[in-house]
Amino acid sequence: MRIRLSLILFVSFILFSCASKKKEIAQFSPEKVLDQSVEKIKEAQSSIQNVSDFPRNIPEGQTNWEMVGARDWCSGFWPGILWYAYEHSNDAGLKSNAMKSTEALEKIAYSPAENHDIGFMLYCSYGNGYRLTKKEEYKKVLLAAADTLATLYNPNVGSILSWPIKKDEYDHNTIVDNMMNLELLFWAAKNGGSKHLYELSESHAKVTMDNLVRDDASMFHLGSFNGESGEFLKGVTHQGYADDSMWARGQTWGIYGFAIAYRETGNKDFLNTSIKLTDHFLERLPEDGIPYWDFDDPKIPNAPKDASAAAIAASGMLELAGLVEDLEQKQKYTEAAKILIEKLSNAPYYSGDANQALLLHSTGHHPRNSEIDVPIVYADYYYMEALLRLKKLEASE
Repeated sequence: MRIRLSLILFVSFILFSCASKKKEIAQFSPEKVLDQSVEKIKEAQSSIQNVSDFPRNIPEGQTNWEMVGARDWCSGFWPGILWYAYEHSNDAGLKSNAMKSTEALEKIAYSPAENHDIGFMLYCSYGNGYRLTKKEEYKKVLLAAADTLATLYNPNVGSILSWPIKKDEYDHNTIVDNMMNLELLFWAAKNGGSKHLYELSESHAKVTMDNLVRDDASMFHLGSFNGESGEFLKGVTHQGYADDSMWARGQTWGIYGFAIAYRETGNKDFLNTSIKLTDHFLERLPEDGIPYWDFDDPKIPNAPKDASAAAIAASGMLELAGLVEDLEQKQKYTEAAKILIEKLSNAPYYSGDANQALLLHSTGHHPRNSEIDVPIVYADYYYMEALLRLKKLEASE
């Protein structure tokens, strides 16, 4: 009798727990989180006095964004965040601020290419602006930006030169982050730009796939090449724990970047690469579901987390879910993205009233002791993007 009673109580507990969990999941609403986030973004924007200032991070002990100038690689994320906030809210004030912040970056498109991250800088800003307004002036800037970025392409290697100012250190180098800059080039090739922009983007993706993706489906951060012969010299994980470690954000740039490359080219090798990178990322996630800055840091579980990597992965997996044909894979990546977004939308990752940012606990460049366990603007950008993707997905179901 006691055994039977205990079994009944145990089953009741499980059923209650499951019901509570379902209720908890049901209460999560991307619409509600977007509403909260838009208000935070508007408050933060109201404190920015100069249109040429762009938020980048919030140092420990501070509540307001630290600013950078237009030539910082992170400059395009804030206007992109403003465009996403406008897209959700249709707030005229946000649109006006997004336009002003975006247009403060115009000179990047017409300056010599000092930075391989022109895609981050101008596609996140002007790209979203053009998508939402169809302003012809924005299209002209984007096409000019694509041509400027293309000047860094080395046909001997078949890839875009990353970090042109460090050429003496690595000869010709290609970093995984640069997969994300290809979207600008692919877009330009379809919207009046040269067909060469498509060809060099496809080549860059192939060189990255063939040389930076390891056999275990993790990624090097950087591939070093002989700039004349095109020979692959070595793989380096510049911003990770070690050259053979799995740097979290680099893995997520690969997940997202190769999904875009497949979407634009139809090359199944790119799709399969994104799938392999995603599966490996999910297999190695820690128990709480948010990656450490590097999956192989020996200080785990006392190593810093990287919410930015989680946000990039979530948006990238929703992109991937829309591309795969297998229904089980589609559901797998959609559900994994939802879980990441929900975790980021609650403590300890969502900032609440702590500061002007949306997300806490991102890590920038750990080996240089830079931006460790702080809010960083690109985390907020990809988080807003992921929330909007999820909102549209749920509205279509």
